[in-house]
Amino acid sequence: MKYGHRIASLRDERHLTQEELAHKVGITRSALSHYENSRREPDYDTIQKIADFFSVSIDYLMGRNDDPGQEPSTTAQEFVSQLELSDQAVLDKFTLTIDGRELTAEEATRFIHFIRAQRSSS
Repeated sequence: MKYGHRIASLRDERHLTQEELAHKVGITRSALSHYENSRREPDYDTIQKIADFFSVSIDYLMGRNDDPGQEPSTTAQEFVSQLELSDQAVLDKFTLTIDGRELTAEEATRFIHFIRAQRSSS
């Protein structure tokens, strides 16, 4: 199944018009129409917004698998469960974001300090 059909099907399941979905993900209706008809492929940011809106994985949306879930693999879950944010290597390798905006190194460090302070006062 092509990505366009998946997007259109998900939109129809939610009883949304193209105009409504386009507005919710921040694109034009005509761009959405092109995506749904597989005349154009969405860029990464757009496909991520659509996947997030419908709570499905990008792989599902792009037709790489038939499982719409966003559950990480067991290996990924184990990795994340042992992730220590104060490790500078982790901060250097991964991008931390809030509200879709990347945190600067200083903001990430302040965030970690804030959480520690909150935990110690509890």
